[in-house]
Amino acid sequence: MGKLTSLLSSEKEPQEIFLDFQNAQPNSDEEKEIHGIVAAVMARSPDILDKLLKYDGCEEFIRKAITTPGPETEDAAWKAVLPAVDQLQEFYDFSLELESCFPKLLVALCKDDPKNSLASQQALAKQLADVFDFVLRFDDAKMVNPAIQNDFSYYRRTLNRMKLSKKDMNIKIRDELANRMSLFFAYPTPMMKVLSETTVKFLSTDQTVPRENVTNALATICNVCHDMVFRKKFVDPNINMLCLRAMTGAIILFDHLHAQGAFVKRSPINIKGCINVLKSYTESPTDGLLNALRFTTVHLNDAETPNSIKQLLS
Repeated sequence: MGKLTSLLSSEKEPQEIFLDFQNAQPNSDEEKEIHGIVAAVMARSPDILDKLLKYDGCEEFIRKAITTPGPETEDAAWKAVLPAVDQLQEFYDFSLELESCFPKLLVALCKDDPKNSLASQQALAKQLADVFDFVLRFDDAKMVNPAIQNDFSYYRRTLNRMKLSKKDMNIKIRDELANRMSLFFAYPTPMMKVLSETTVKFLSTDQTVPRENVTNALATICNVCHDMVFRKKFVDPNINMLCLRAMTGAIILFDHLHAQGAFVKRSPINIKGCINVLKSYTESPTDGLLNALRFTTVHLNDAETPNSIKQLLS
């Protein structure tokens, strides 16, 4: 297992690498070092997701402060918003940690032939899948929770008033950080935006990893994950959903990086197969993943995208 067994001749077919997402362990010292760095970050991802899913917001307090303004309602809203914004900072800070560790995965998996690297460093390939899994789950939960932006907007408006009245001395999240957090949460899919911008910045400054190697690695992940779900390599539905999220995340990032995108006729990604496996999967809902392809890619509506692909996602 984990060995590159064969390479199918058609560029639109999956490349048969089996990635043992259930049992992969780091082998070499180099892989162990990078795995440890990424694992230290990703260990916090379940807690981040849990807090996001439980984020209720301060709507009632803010509504009362706006409709019935006065010291009592405004103080109550401010006291409710402060811990909520601290939690939002935790989400933002985690994105910075992800931004820091993600290029290390790219170097390890893409500096040499990406197919061989994915096959021989399966623990890192699994971590790449874990990153995409987290990013898509975070962004999906964030998009359906308007309280996040509403709370932070109220915080910033109140902060500006407090600055005018000189009552902002002990406030932790001030202008510069508040501006960066505001930009982060204003984007519909902030974590995927972090991955995309981080990768573009990395490729523009690091000459050791060719862009083509990164797009080849992403295309390979897409095709392999499609193949493993389509051919029912795993029984565990959680592993299958990991594969589907990794596949979707890799398509989106590929589409942001590649000049022609993921949907053109000669794409190295088996895009029609990927979309069909999402649409036919019945063990768990995949609507969010299909919507991610519809709304967070950049080339879907290009003239070069075949109508058959557009219709699949219509």
